[in-house]
Amino acid sequence: MFRHDMSEFSGALPNPDGTFRSDRLHVAFKQPNWAPYLLTSGASPVGLAFVRGLTAPTRVLSSFFVVRGARRTGIGLRAVQEVVAKHPGPWEVAFQESNVAAGGFWRRAATEIAGDAWTEEHRPVPGRPDLPPDTWITFNAAQG
Repeated sequence: MFRHDMSEFSGALPNPDGTFRSDRLHVAFKQPNWAPYLLTSGASPVGLAFVRGLTAPTRVLSSFFVVRGARRTGIGLRAVQEVVAKHPGPWEVAFQESNVAAGGFWRRAATEIAGDAWTEEHRPVPGRPDLPPDTWITFNAAQG
């Protein structure tokens, strides 16, 4: 569902069998420097968060997704706050400016976590000069 949702902004199409690429999913569960999180509402799965760089100087929220039916309920913001609290220190998250809702969400999340102490910059997408640059937000999550 995450890749399907993002296809609106990336232009990615499904594989011939109807699935989207899942390499990041497999990496998040197999690599020791990653942490996958399943977001739930009661007994229902409603999203995911993949963290990479657990032993690096800066952690990266590599993937984050909340199903449309659970958006605007506070689940996403609470999930980000809980995930970053488990791994205090410097953080980065990237999004595409064309995804206006994501931009608003990540700016609000950074402010909730770090107050005014966060930055934003545009960086080229590695190996994809055909794509517009990603927007990266950087903040620090205090030790709980």
